[in-house]
Amino acid sequence: MKVIFLSNYLTHHQIPFSEEMYNMPNVDYYFVATSIMPDDRVTLGYTVYKSEDYPFLISYNNKNYEYIEKLIDDSDLVIIGSAPYKLIKKRLKNNKLTFAYSERLFKNFKSFLSIMLKGNFLKLYYLPSKKSMTYMLCSSAFTASDLSKICSYKNKVYKWGYFTEHISYNTEELMQKKKKDRIKILWAGRMLKWKHPEMAVKTAVRLKKDGYNFNLDIIGTGEEEYLIKKLIKQYNLDDCITLLGAMSPKEVREHMENSNIFLVTSDFNEGWGAVLNESMNSGCAVIASHGIGSVPFLVKDGENGLIFRNRDINSLYKKVKYLFDNPTKIEELGNSAYKTINDQWNAKVAAERLIILAQQLLVNKDYYGIKDGPCSKAYILDNNWYR
Repeated sequence: MKVIFLSNYLTHHQIPFSEEMYNMPNVDYYFVATSIMPDDRVTLGYTVYKSEDYPFLISYNNKNYEYIEKLIDDSDLVIIGSAPYKLIKKRLKNNKLTFAYSERLFKNFKSFLSIMLKGNFLKLYYLPSKKSMTYMLCSSAFTASDLSKICSYKNKVYKWGYFTEHISYNTEELMQKKKKDRIKILWAGRMLKWKHPEMAVKTAVRLKKDGYNFNLDIIGTGEEEYLIKKLIKQYNLDDCITLLGAMSPKEVREHMENSNIFLVTSDFNEGWGAVLNESMNSGCAVIASHGIGSVPFLVKDGENGLIFRNRDINSLYKKVKYLFDNPTKIEELGNSAYKTINDQWNAKVAAERLIILAQQLLVNKDYYGIKDGPCSKAYILDNNWYR
């Protein structure tokens, strides 16, 4: 089976899946980068990958347009994350098996207007859904709901996501690394307003006031860093909060491996939230906002993590306090979180299931044989799903 993945550029979050596809028997896989990585991503530490690094990578340009268009049209399956319409027009017209691939469309009113006013809105989000062989891979639990608002991809949506590097651990050794004289909490990400790093600091304020023994490590930099430093100084939190600055993905994972609790505090602007995959894989007890795109897919509240109401500091603190008052639950949730990634939400499982799904859809256009996890049916989910 020949498979083409079209996206703007190759990132470290897409490499694990691409490698699994490339190494799969009887699969001829290509990743076509349709644009150049912007400078701001490079500044953040993203690597600009080349075909010398990964043999499946092809960079699109005007010179190879005809070659790539033919490659797309001749493939058994094409996954479209981002591509010029002229590249996919012929395939869509010929009604060949195609998956669109998207986070949620309407993160806020501004994004709603931006998408609805795009000149190619109908071409990208509506008209393809009317083709019998075009389906949607939802890289957010809210994608199906957003699509339903524009009557698009009805009963043609499947769970998907970002599949970060999957590390296999000896779970006993992993949990032993986390045993210290105080509970270690970790927050990691860009310090942006919609990621709400201040919620982690405000949680620390309450923990200290209530007499709990802990340390909060914060990894990252960004526009909210000044506010975070101001709050730490205002509430005299230097003895329990450590600002670690920017780090490589490998270093972040090492800190996750040594942490007990991981906080994911973003609001509905977080399309997926790859740190959730990584922290669960690292055996952390995750506490995550219900507005994050990956949370409804990955986290079962009280089983493999805890969920709090988006932007509700009281809801967040209640969940954190619960773990401090029930410390055995931290390891229990961490083990279950690891199992979720190890058994189901990883690149290998996703690649295998995608091929199964594609093969089945070629003979049965309404296939929903996969019952949970990647490539299972995605359901319409309201923003207020968690109460």
